[in-house]
Amino acid sequence: MVINKYLAELLGTFILVGVGSLGILAAGGASGSAEMVAIALSFGLALLAGIWAVGHVSGGHFNPAVTFGMLLDKRIGLSDAIGYWVGQFAGAGVASLMIWAAAGSREAVSLTATGYDDLGTAILVEVMLTAIFVWTILSVTKRGSNHAPAAIALTLVVVHLAGIPFSGASVNPARSFGPAAVAANFDPLWVYLYAPMIGAVIAFALYRLFPVTSSD
Repeated sequence: MVINKYLAELLGTFILVGVGSLGILAAGGASGSAEMVAIALSFGLALLAGIWAVGHVSGGHFNPAVTFGMLLDKRIGLSDAIGYWVGQFAGAGVASLMIWAAAGSREAVSLTATGYDDLGTAILVEVMLTAIFVWTILSVTKRGSNHAPAAIALTLVVVHLAGIPFSGASVNPARSFGPAAVAANFDPLWVYLYAPMIGAVIAFALYRLFPVTSSD
């Protein structure tokens, strides 16, 4: 059923944002190197769990920027892309509501939100890291590699290790939307809605410039 793909994206995004957010709270925030490593692993391994759980149903995007890259490469149609986006944003919102319920306070959700100190740096980092992330996904999934889930998850870990101090390492509009919506703090959200989508366009251009010509 078509609806199963959209539900899979909702559930996969719920796993990604929910487990990643719990990782932030468990680490006490990104206050040091050890905490950043813990948070990076939380998001990366949560993505891997989501891909293993429901990736066979929808392809395991769990990220509007990834879906946009797939749309540009014509691996998914516009109607499905819209369904994926609805599922992804809904899944992120439900995950943040779960964080509120688990932590017992709305303030805890605010701690899981992405933020930045310098606007220009945040935009640059989000565009660059999303481009790397989506480019990797476009390439490894085209090859049909058995190691694609691990490669994608490890790339997300690296993205977080590099980007947390500069932009919060969202690279995912839904991931930033969930905490912002539940915490009712939309001030920094716009950066995380458009910068990753620009990164997806760059990723598609790089993928076409260096096309995958072999399969594993």
